[in-house]
Amino acid sequence: MRFMMIVKGTKDSEAGVMPSQELVEAMQRYNEELVRAGVLLAADGLHASSGGIRISYPEPGGKAKVTDGPFSEAKEIIAGYTLIEVKSREEAIEWALRMPDPHGYGEGQIELRQVIDMTDLSQDPQTLAKEAELREQMGRAKGS
Repeated sequence: MRFMMIVKGTKDSEAGVMPSQELVEAMQRYNEELVRAGVLLAADGLHASSGGIRISYPEPGGKAKVTDGPFSEAKEIIAGYTLIEVKSREEAIEWALRMPDPHGYGEGQIELRQVIDMTDLSQDPQTLAKEAELREQMGRAKGS
């Protein structure tokens, strides 16, 4: 089971305030634990939404609309993420609870969401085989 820990943005993260060296080191120690446990797939912070781009589809079948950041609601902004693969929902919660406060100052908030697996979307053997082949190609591309 894959889970994404979504770190919510704050006024500071949206203002481009970078974390303290102490917090960076705490996050590195946490990520090292995830690596040693063999569960870490990816982990990154994101720049403020002022440099972001939002693409929306205002009407079905209509042309996509491109909007430059910043975006208004800081509480709806994603400041970073950690993607893990674990055996259970409970294990994902345990790992999320171990993450240092991602912003410091008691302002951090993490949303934990399970990633949809292709078998959640389709049981068609052809579709599943195509997805497996695509993931294999992605793995080979990373290795080169």
